[in-house]
Amino acid sequence: MSDTDLKPHPSLPEATRVWLRIGLFSFGGPAGQIALMHRLLVEERGWLDDRRFVHALNYCMLLPGPEAMQLAVYIGWIMHRTAGGVVAGLLFVLPGALAILALSFVYALYGNVGTVEAAFFGLKAVVLAIVLQAVIRIGRKMLGNPALVAVAALSFLAIFVFGLPFPLIILTAGLAGLAGARAGRPAFAGPGGQDHVAAAAADDPATMPRHVMSERAHALRISVVFLTLWLAPVAILLLTLGAGNVFARIAGFFSVLAIVTFGGAYAVLAYVAQEAVQSFGWLAPGEMLDGLGMAETTPGPLILVTQFVGFMAAFRDPGGLPPLVAGTLGGILTLWVTFVPSFLMIFLGAPYIERLRGNAALSGAMTAISAAVVGVILNLALWFAIHAVFGEVTRLGPPFTDLELPVWSSLDPLAAGLALLALVAVFGLGMGTIGVLAGGALAGIVLGFAGLV
Repeated sequence: MSDTDLKPHPSLPEATRVWLRIGLFSFGGPAGQIALMHRLLVEERGWLDDRRFVHALNYCMLLPGPEAMQLAVYIGWIMHRTAGGVVAGLLFVLPGALAILALSFVYALYGNVGTVEAAFFGLKAVVLAIVLQAVIRIGRKMLGNPALVAVAALSFLAIFVFGLPFPLIILTAGLAGLAGARAGRPAFAGPGGQDHVAAAAADDPATMPRHVMSERAHALRISVVFLTLWLAPVAILLLTLGAGNVFARIAGFFSVLAIVTFGGAYAVLAYVAQEAVQSFGWLAPGEMLDGLGMAETTPGPLILVTQFVGFMAAFRDPGGLPPLVAGTLGGILTLWVTFVPSFLMIFLGAPYIERLRGNAALSGAMTAISAAVVGVILNLALWFAIHAVFGEVTRLGPPFTDLELPVWSSLDPLAAGLALLALVAVFGLGMGTIGVLAGGALAGIVLGFAGLV
C-alpha cells in the first residue's frame, strides 16, 4: 500500500482526539506505546502504511530521548506539519506529566509515612522484574550476531565495572558501527542486512508525503524557534541565578541529558542515577526506584521519571520559594528542557531523514548504539536489584571506584520475596506491567498494615 492508496489524512481536530486517546492510554513503556499507535493509526484508520510507520520509528530510535513520543511528533508532522507535530507531542506527554506532578506532591508530603511509604516499598521491589523483562526483550531484538553481543558486553563492563560515562559509551559504539558499516561488515548492516538497505535506497520518492520535498527551509526556520525556546531559559537561569542554583543546575543537567541519552527511559536512568544520585545528591538510590514506579504506573513516556527528580531537587532546595512551589517549578523546568529538544530534532531532521533511507553508514551507527544500550540496561537491572533488596552497598577502590557491590548481611527478605514473586508473575504467568505494579503496591500496603514495613 503506497501513500496514494491511504485514506485521506484526517482533519487536525479529528487527529487531536486520537492523540489525546493515545496520551491517556499509553501505558506499558515504549513497546506498548508504539504498539498502540500502530493499531490506532495504521491498522484501524489507515492514515499511514507500515513502511512509513517503521521508517519514522527507525529514525526516532536513532535519536536520544523518548522514541515513542518522538514517533508521535514525527507522525503528527507527516499528517499536519508543525502544528500536527506539536499537538501530537504535547498530548502524548501531558496526561502523564499531570499524573506525575500529583504523585510528586503526595510523595513529598507523605512519602515517608504510612500507607504511601508501604505502597512505594512494594513498587520498588517489583520494578526489578519489569526492567529485567526489558533487557531480555531488547536483547533478543537487537543482538542478532556475535559482534553485537560483544558490543553489548563491553558497554556493560564499561559502565558497571569502570563507571565510564554513558555518553562516552554511546559515542564509542556509534563510531564503531559507522566504521564497521563503511568497511562492509555484515554485522553492522542493520535489520534485514544489506538487502534491506538496498531496498530502502531504491524507494520511490513519490511515496513520500507530498509536503516533505519542499519542507527544508520551513524546517530550518522552525528549528531556530525551538532552539531558542529550549536554550534561552537555560541561559537566563545561568546568568541570573548562577551555576550553583538548583534551577540552573536542573536546566543545565537535563538539557545535556536530553541530547546524550540514547535508548529510552531505562537507559536514561543509568545516567540519572550516576549523576543526580551520586554527583548532585538530589535523591537517594531508593527514591530513584520510587520515581520509576510512578512513571511505570502512569501513562506517557517513562522518561517522565526525570520530572520527579527535578521536583524533588527543587523541593529540597527551594531558596526563597515555598517548597511545593519550588518543586512544581523544578518539575516543569525539567519537562521543558527534556522534551523541547525532541521537537527540535524531529522538525529539523525529519525532512532530511526522509531522503536518507538506505544510508548504510547511518544504519551501522544505529545498530551498534542499539547493542550498547542493551549492555547499559543490563547494568540498570543489576543496579535496581542491589538497591531494591539490599540495605547497604560497598565500593571497591580504584580503578573500580564506581563499582557497587551488595553487603549480603543487609538483604531485605520481604523485598527479595516480592521481587521473586514479581519475576514469577512476569515470566511464569505472563502478567502485564500494570498488573504487576498494582500487585506490588497492594502487597506493600498489606505489609504496611501488618507493621512489617
